[in-house]
Amino acid sequence: MDGYLLSQKATMQRDRNSQLLLLSSLVATNAARFRIAAGPDKKLIELGLRRAQGPDGGLSASRYSYIGGFDKTSNVLAGKLYGIPVTGTVAHSFISSFNSMVDVKPRTLKPATEDKVVDLVSLCENLLPYVCHLLKVPLERLNQGELAAFISYAISFPKNFLVLVDTYNVMWSGVPNFCTVALALAKLGYQAVGIRLDSGDLAQQSVVIRRIFQTCSIEFQFPWFMSLSITVSNNINEKSLLQFNQQENSIDVIGVGTHLVTCPLQSSLGYVCKLVELNGSPRIKLTEDTNKITLPGRKTVYRLFDASGHCFLDLLALKDEPSLVVGQEVECQMLGKGEGSVRIVVSRVETMHQDYFREAKICSPLPSVMDVREYSQCSLLMLGEEHKRLSKPKPYKVAITEKLYRLLNNFKIANGSSHI
Repeated sequence: MDGYLLSQKATMQRDRNSQLLLLSSLVATNAARFRIAAGPDKKLIELGLRRAQGPDGGLSASRYSYIGGFDKTSNVLAGKLYGIPVTGTVAHSFISSFNSMVDVKPRTLKPATEDKVVDLVSLCENLLPYVCHLLKVPLERLNQGELAAFISYAISFPKNFLVLVDTYNVMWSGVPNFCTVALALAKLGYQAVGIRLDSGDLAQQSVVIRRIFQTCSIEFQFPWFMSLSITVSNNINEKSLLQFNQQENSIDVIGVGTHLVTCPLQSSLGYVCKLVELNGSPRIKLTEDTNKITLPGRKTVYRLFDASGHCFLDLLALKDEPSLVVGQEVECQMLGKGEGSVRIVVSRVETMHQDYFREAKICSPLPSVMDVREYSQCSLLMLGEEHKRLSKPKPYKVAITEKLYRLLNNFKIANGSSHI
């Protein structure tokens, strides 16, 4: 009866544990692939809250994307709960809700270093003709509602002025309006953050906008203006990031939503949870398919490293086997079709398995999201480039000790399995 009850408890935990590990591994791995495709210099923002499956799915995706290598999230709740850096722009709906300067309430803003308020609307209206002349943009082409929205947003967030510029027309309205408000803020002692593009040829537009920023920087004597951030989004996927790397661009930040949190290239992960030991006795699942045979017994997982510091093998040993030590020669069986027995001298080894949950209780302090992110990013650095290729990566090797291999074969013989 005790064994039966333990088995039922394990079965009830199985599905929940599988779901948690599957989603976290899937999204974090997808995020890591985006990080690799983007390269180390581009900042990545997770924008997937509206696209993830369900409210909790959005929150989970924010957490796992950050662990996988993204820099920030637009999900404010994820920032509050997990300490993930939060960023964002302003919605198209906010911009399109303004018609004219009459809609700007309030109109005033205190300078960064003074108490006397300034009418920001008037300041922008005075600057606008100069900006249009400098950028060779007809004043009548600008959308006044967009300008009003930018001014209103700047009054609320003078230290975090980053807006969408493609609600109406990027070059004939959005960028000139942004430059006008950003320069007005600069005269009051504030430094704008930048712009976001959400449509069109993102790479080509970023180059043109960077030149505009440089022109304004020189003309108005604000050196930092040429380095304003350019953020892009718009259904971006791995292919988009690789194309950016092949094109001239001035993109600083990339926002990814749908293709990050829904994992369309691989919508599920082949993760399973099986019983390997019950009351100290090893258990196995044999089946008719060799790739579904489980490895019996409680185990310890070791990661072995080569002389260059890269990991090259994960070794599974039974829990009661002596720990691996540097300098030890170990014989092991490689897993995989056509693999056999090899002998390896341990030059550096790390124990991978740590218990956090035992007998329905937390048995070790749980790491924070920041700790998990740091660990995962360090682990990726120790993985060879051949294993991180986005196309046709070299499979990473996994092996089992001779003792575990003998236990496996004994089970097969005892059960008359033909897969020996």
